[in-house]
Amino acid sequence: MANGRKHAGGGRGKLPRKPRVGRTPVPARSQVKRAPKPAPEPDASPEVVGRFRLGVVPGTTPGKWIDAWKERMPRAPLELVPIAVSDQRAALDENRVDAALVRLPLSADGLHLVSLYEEVAVVVTSVDSSLTAADELEISDLSGEVHVVPEDDTLVLQIPGAHAPRFAPPTTTEDAVATVAAGVGFLVVPMSIARLYHRKDLASRPLLGAGTSTVALAWNADATTPAIEAFVGIVRGRTANSSRA
Repeated sequence: MANGRKHAGGGRGKLPRKPRVGRTPVPARSQVKRAPKPAPEPDASPEVVGRFRLGVVPGTTPGKWIDAWKERMPRAPLELVPIAVSDQRAALDENRVDAALVRLPLSADGLHLVSLYEEVAVVVTSVDSSLTAADELEISDLSGEVHVVPEDDTLVLQIPGAHAPRFAPPTTTEDAVATVAAGVGFLVVPMSIARLYHRKDLASRPLLGAGTSTVALAWNADATTPAIEAFVGIVRGRTANSSRA
């Protein structure tokens, strides 16, 4: 007779397996519940319809942002509205523009402001001026010179020892540029302004210790629209599919 162990029931067969310690039984495939897929994040730049008016002060360079806008918002033409620095607040208050690239300082009362970039200050003078002998200037180098300050000046820079001209301040920076080109004094402006009004009879030099000029995006706090939100996303570098967070 063959040897074999009997179960309690009297039959022969294999002994029952003991459960292995530390292992969790794996449920049948039909019992496994898969977690639901997360909902896709909303598009940070939903399509905008209708005209978007963007004010720009002289020297600002919105080209790359305009290109991104045209690509993402084909049904919302962007209209560039040139505005003077002296008129930038009025253009916003009077709703002549939906938003504007402005130069600070600008009162933030009732506005949202997003700082975009900084520009160094440069001295602009006649090519015949003795100030052009140096590659860069310090504020002390300007003592004793005539400081021409236009009415639309945004740097609000005090030059110790500099003299005010004996004539009325020029109305605009462009007028001030023409004045110093004629050999009268010097002008301090952001670098982009010096490039904008460059002439063969003018020279410019970086001015050390003069601080910077801030370019910002501004719009009325009580008039935030989907178009403005989309443009803010573009200037902040968001892609078409990035989250608002």
